[in-house]
Amino acid sequence: MKNTFRPSFLKVTTSVTKLLRLLPPELSHYLALNGLKTLDLSGLRLIKDKQTKTINLMGLTFENRLGIAGGLDKNGDYIEALDKLGCSFIELGTVTPRAQKGNKKPRLFRDTINLSLLNRMGFNNKGVDYLVSRVKKAQINCNLAISIGQNFDTPHHKVLDDYIFCLEKTYSVANLITLNISSPNTEGLRCLQSPEELPSFLSSLKEKQFSLSKKFGYKPLLVKISPDEDEENLKAIARTFISTGIDGLIATNTSINHQSKNGHGGISGKLLFRRSTKVLRIMREVLGKKYPIIASGGVTDIKTYKEKINSGADLVQIYTGLIYKGPQLISEILDNKKNN
Repeated sequence: MKNTFRPSFLKVTTSVTKLLRLLPPELSHYLALNGLKTLDLSGLRLIKDKQTKTINLMGLTFENRLGIAGGLDKNGDYIEALDKLGCSFIELGTVTPRAQKGNKKPRLFRDTINLSLLNRMGFNNKGVDYLVSRVKKAQINCNLAISIGQNFDTPHHKVLDDYIFCLEKTYSVANLITLNISSPNTEGLRCLQSPEELPSFLSSLKEKQFSLSKKFGYKPLLVKISPDEDEENLKAIARTFISTGIDGLIATNTSINHQSKNGHGGISGKLLFRRSTKVLRIMREVLGKKYPIIASGGVTDIKTYKEKINSGADLVQIYTGLIYKGPQLISEILDNKKNN
């Protein structure tokens, strides 16, 4: 089904989105999601349905090519409201074994001129048990991905244990699971992408996936990669995905290559688009035409969405563009018949 927003809903949310920009970024994020949840609970019908072409990928059926990236709803508190926006999948998390507060505030900054955000959140979340409890209560129509990661204080030699723990907890309630090994805001995390660590790390998680599939059925395992690796490393990562049997790729996470006045952290939005799309093209070339790739990074309008598809993406995620434009961005993409 294709989801088209009612004009009154778009008019209201567009106005509210502009007003929220006057508030601190993290506060406006919280208020926006709670406002959307309130509309959903009120029974207000946000969308109307139209027929559209479905996409079959990784053994799953997607109603369209558009999804919501991890980070928007870290704990599963807004699943049902986000489902009403009409995307074909939602990625929750990143979630860790234990609840953690994340990095010190302020940790989220706007670059309104460039439609970008800088964040150094640090996997702030309520813990995997809380997220799973929320998912079990939710009634949704879209596919659900859950992004898993490590606690900030886990010793590096025990990081695999964190991922196995979260995989075991989330496997039965997710349609697909993302291994987030590329956030720049958890010290040492990106080391997992190195040729010394990646093969054994992924092989161990594939073994656990196989074991869990005997009871719960097969759930695709994806890896989210950094945009900051050079071409040689990216090709090595791609070959490792093939050799270990990883089911799909998300390209990419945020980038640390920026000159933001707000200091360190990962940049997303328009300033990430060119680099993340270059990585997408490289990975598509190495992985071949049939390997599942989800593009993430800098989609802020119909033009950038189309470029992701033309560069090799099977599916596309949005986050920062949604922060700046609200549901109008989803409408702009999904209402274009050529995109679905």
